[in-house]
Amino acid sequence: MISGVVLAAGGSTRMGRPKLMLPLGDGSVLSHVLDTAVASPLDEVIVVLGPDADGVRSALGDAPTRVRFVTNPDHRKGQSTSLGVGLRSCDRTSAAAVVLLGDQPGVSPAAVAAVVAAFTEAGATVPEVVQASYGGRPAHPTLLARSIWDEVVGEGDLGARGWIADHPDRRSLVELGGAPPADVDTPEDYERLRPSFEP
Repeated sequence: MISGVVLAAGGSTRMGRPKLMLPLGDGSVLSHVLDTAVASPLDEVIVVLGPDADGVRSALGDAPTRVRFVTNPDHRKGQSTSLGVGLRSCDRTSAAAVVLLGDQPGVSPAAVAAVVAAFTEAGATVPEVVQASYGGRPAHPTLLARSIWDEVVGEGDLGARGWIADHPDRRSLVELGGAPPADVDTPEDYERLRPSFEP
């Protein structure tokens, strides 16, 4: 079983307004991420919410049965707390979790499928981390094997980045080509991204 963990508990401080439900094409920033997760070979999807969790869930409407929402009461303490909540919420039989960011609507289902395949088809040498690479630049989606979940959840706002940086020998990269998916952190980021989602 492979889980998906969508980190969507940030405070949108650089945007100046809640960013996850900003309109984007025929949906919102977050709805595009969820569409990707649902279209991917993931057995369950855990969405970690923070500020205004009830409002976000209501705005998203009905979710597929394999999508579950959880709330991180400590979201102000950084992304690693949301990662911890997400990983602890995964099914106990899950072998790994693919981490997606709620403000990266440009990640594709094919990218998720690629990192999942690299993990499930690895045979005896199963990697502990599988990360997408875009022209040699590692980025999301990132798969974390269950065996390291307790290790990667540290304190602060780094999520798993600090652990991965300290253990490059325990990571496998899957080259996808092109440019890494863009974060929607600022109004300028949002305006740059909008045209690519227009019909």
